[in-house]
Parts: sequence; C-alpha cells; structure tokens
Amino acid sequence: MVWYLALVLATGVERLVELVVSARNARWSFARGGVESGRGHFPAMVALHTGLLVACAAEVVLADRPFLPWLGWPMLVLVVVSQVLRWWCVAVLGPQWNTRIIVVPGLPLVARGPYRWLRHPNYVVVALEGIALPLVHTAWVTAIAFTVLNAVLLLRFRIPAEERALGLAAGAAGGRGRDVGTADGAGVVGGGAGAAR
Repeated sequence: MVWYLALVLATGVERLVELVVSARNARWSFARGGVESGRGHFPAMVALHTGLLVACAAEVVLADRPFLPWLGWPMLVLVVVSQVLRWWCVAVLGPQWNTRIIVVPGLPLVARGPYRWLRHPNYVVVALEGIALPLVHTAWVTAIAFTVLNAVLLLRFRIPAEERALGLAAGAAGGRGRDVGTADGAGVVGGGAGAAR
C-alpha cells in the first residue's frame, strides 16, 4: 500500500509541474493577445482533480482495498501510458498548451501528434488516468465517481467552452475555421482541443 500512496503522491507532484508549465504558457499567450474564457468551471476542475488524488489514497486506506495483481499491474501500465500521452500532448502544443482556455487569435490549429486523430486527446488521457489510477489498488468507488463527474464536467462545460472560444476566434479570423489556436486543440490554450495543438 505504501508504494501506491507514493504513486498517488508522485501524480500530485506531476500535477504541480503541469501548473508551473501552464502558468508560463499563459504568460506567453497573454503576451500575444490571448483571451481567456471558460473561467467559471475551472475551480470545479481543480477540485475534481485534487479530489481524485485524495480519494484514491483515502479509499485504499479507509476501505482497506487490496492490490490485486491481475488488475493492478495492467492499470499501472495504463497510468504510465497516460502520463506519456499527456506529455506528448503538452510537447506537441508547446507554449500553446494550458490548463486554462486561452485563445491566441491567428494561431493555426495544431494538427500533428495525437491531434491528427483526436480533437481532444488530452481529455481522453484524463479519462484513462481517472479509471486506471484508482484501480491500481482497487479503489473502484473513486474510479466510478471520478469518471462520472469528469464526464459531466468535460461534456457539459469544458469542451463546449473550448469549442465556443475556438468558434469566436475563427469568426474573428474571417471565418477561416480551424485557423486558430487552443491548448488542447486549435489555438486556444486549453488542454482539450482546438488549443494550439
């Protein structure tokens, strides 16, 4: 169990590194005329992601969840894969990646790396990690709760906010459609899609 708690802690440290990169990239975007949108749901995202880590540890400790090798090892592999894919998204978007939605007018939509195939690859990574990390140590309640809440947050608030930001930026760019930039996709510095992918 100690090694699992260390894994959760390491994931928390990785999140702090993301926030540092995000802050640096936000400064870059704002210096280039970036406009932020979708601020209303951001505190809920922070709470949900923090809650995932706390709940993983709490459920394993308080409910005395066992490590089941047939489940835990494959889930650990998926956790590692999710980190590799997450940082691939960050690397491909470069300074346009962000945890917030910041549109930098005039930036082209990134269409390389995982963005060749998916509009919001980073959110697929988040969903994968949200299932895999808890299940490494059979924290199934956390896996279910995070998956449901994350789906609501992404599908109802985050992705629509990114798409609106991209649409507005595309309209301001003379209707060039995908000729914009967001963090997870298309010139919007966000993390999902449409940001500077």
